[in-house]
Amino acid sequence: MTPRNRRVLIVGPSLRYLGGQAVQAQRLVKGLRAIRSLDVDYLVVDPVLAGPFALLQRVPIMRTLATSIAYVASLLRGVPRCDTLHVFSASYWSFLIAPAPAMLIGRLFGKRVLLNYHSGEADDHLTRWGWHVKPLLRLANTIIVPTDYLVDVFHRHNFDAIAIPNHIDLASMVVRERTSMVPRFFSNRNFETHYNVGAVIDAFATVQATHPLAELVITGNGSQRVVLEAQVAALGLRNVRFTGPVQPHEMPALYAAADVYVNASLIDNMPLSLLEAYASDLPVVTSDAGGIPWIATDGVTARVVPAGDVSALASGMCDAIESPDLAWERATRAKAFVVSRFVWDVVSDQWVAAYAEPGHVTSVAVSAS
Repeated sequence: MTPRNRRVLIVGPSLRYLGGQAVQAQRLVKGLRAIRSLDVDYLVVDPVLAGPFALLQRVPIMRTLATSIAYVASLLRGVPRCDTLHVFSASYWSFLIAPAPAMLIGRLFGKRVLLNYHSGEADDHLTRWGWHVKPLLRLANTIIVPTDYLVDVFHRHNFDAIAIPNHIDLASMVVRERTSMVPRFFSNRNFETHYNVGAVIDAFATVQATHPLAELVITGNGSQRVVLEAQVAALGLRNVRFTGPVQPHEMPALYAAADVYVNASLIDNMPLSLLEAYASDLPVVTSDAGGIPWIATDGVTARVVPAGDVSALASGMCDAIESPDLAWERATRAKAFVVSRFVWDVVSDQWVAAYAEPGHVTSVAVSAS
């Protein structure tokens, strides 16, 4: 008798709200569905309601209530049919609204629960919200994170975690041979305070003062958009373009068009944007926030500067312009690094093993404080 496939239900965000977690979830589903031993379904935490219920999603308070009810209902339908429940997770309120109900329902039905935690804010989340988050974490049979940085964070809070890296779709990236610097800088972090796009703009002002032809393309959206556009105007900057939100399939062309990728985040984990820049042979200048030092080494794969140091960021940007051969050498090493560790052929076996492994509670026997 042929054994049936393991049925995996992945729970995560839709691409209606663009972000690295949603992109990674979609890539993971695509890769897993090509594995014959697995049957994979995807359940979104933010379903779009139909008919008269759609009107409720236009009213702020009712939107959260109606969406949450529809989400829980979909869990009650989907979870009983799976063997393994794989739940993507961010932090703070998002953790309580989306992963927590999924894990509770998963354990209610006796399913193996994998919590796939992605937030660079994990340490603060577990420190300040730990009294109610830590008991919920114990609902997970296994906690999976993208980096050893988060493994260390969870270990400090007395939880075991295993690292399975994010991966990129190497075939979709566009590689352009760069023989000169325009220079055109590129930033694609969402417009929230912890991504610190304002520092990229301030640093670019310093760069443009000595390199008047410099350009900056900024992709993204978020609560700081009006503030950032006003900042560009107040500084009198030229050649700055806000593209607005961009779908994942459009992003490779923007990496290819750029000469230098810039990231100034203050809190981070494993930004997919850095890995995609590497895969595009694009020189990178980045802060050292959170888990970034696990994927970026100063002078080897990128220019890495202290988070929050605008002067150092500007210096790194100027260095890429003024020493292009060194910047391209770093980009070549970065490409080799990403190909060796962050592509599907490398990580797929790790996921199959994670699904097949017998369930075990990963939290260490300590108090929830």
